[in-house]
Amino acid sequence: MSDVHQAPSQVDVAKLAGVSPTTVSRVLNNRGYLSQHTKDRVAQAIEELNYRPNEVARALLGQRTKMIGVIMPTVALPFFGEVVVGLEHALERRGYRLILCNSLGRAEQEREYLELLMSNRVDGIISGAHNDAIPEYAEITLPVVTIDRELSPHIPNVRCDNESGGRLATELLLRRGCRRPALLTSTSGPRNLREVGYRSVLAKAGIEPTIGTVNFHTPEPLRSQQIGRWLEKWLPSVDGIFATDDLMAGTVLGWAARARIAVPDQLRVVGFDGTDAVRRALPMLTTIRQPIPLICRSAVDLLLDRIDGKTQAPVDRRPVKPLEFPVTLIEAETT
Repeated sequence: MSDVHQAPSQVDVAKLAGVSPTTVSRVLNNRGYLSQHTKDRVAQAIEELNYRPNEVARALLGQRTKMIGVIMPTVALPFFGEVVVGLEHALERRGYRLILCNSLGRAEQEREYLELLMSNRVDGIISGAHNDAIPEYAEITLPVVTIDRELSPHIPNVRCDNESGGRLATELLLRRGCRRPALLTSTSGPRNLREVGYRSVLAKAGIEPTIGTVNFHTPEPLRSQQIGRWLEKWLPSVDGIFATDDLMAGTVLGWAARARIAVPDQLRVVGFDGTDAVRRALPMLTTIRQPIPLICRSAVDLLLDRIDGKTQAPVDRRPVKPLEFPVTLIEAETT
């Protein structure tokens, strides 16, 4: 006869806890009213039988799950891919694990992920998604930290000094002889601090801004086509491009090569982010590098401090200032 150990089932948990299997299911899925006494009995049975990962039982007993939810637009983009790796390393050093959710530019999907993370009883959430108008964040009682995203004045926002980066990029273009540098960005407005930096430099120089927008979530090949239309409209009067992300800058370089426009002789180009992946693929690109590992470590430290109660509680609505870190200008062949 086989002596293979069989994993315990919900029926085994129910028998040990003295409740029905339906009650066990309701406890695990947090559905319907259940007394704390019942929840505790089920949690203790789960712990004894090792029915599910111990994190579930600990959560039911009001303890830590050691899991953090992370919501990003998509890890297919180099910046967000490196952010997720940085967060995972920082969390691992502190004994936490990461649950990754890609919102893919859809607000409804982000809302569903928020509900999923809360139902799985994560200890906190780090959000770097680019969806606007998600009112659910205002009602979350879990600790939340964002990376370069303004959700609410009371939610910590960890980011690079975007405005300084915009100034550095624009000042470099002017120093290299550009008389009409244009900005390519995702969305235009006062919340775009890279644009704020660009505008401030041009205002001092007495130059009129030239701004084109291509929405961050525009799929390929439409995104490249829209960038191409801006360039066709601007050139040859525009002699410099500050693109607020490196992928957009790379698209500009590809378009210029096909149009036989010499870079940097006829057109100078500066990107933003400076991820390792893009630096390897486009070593010739001048860019503004974000300190991604530092941003990730700081976001994790801030979140875990809130979880541990070392800083203000998540239900506290007092405003907190963004935590900003300096950027680095990396000049290469495109300027």
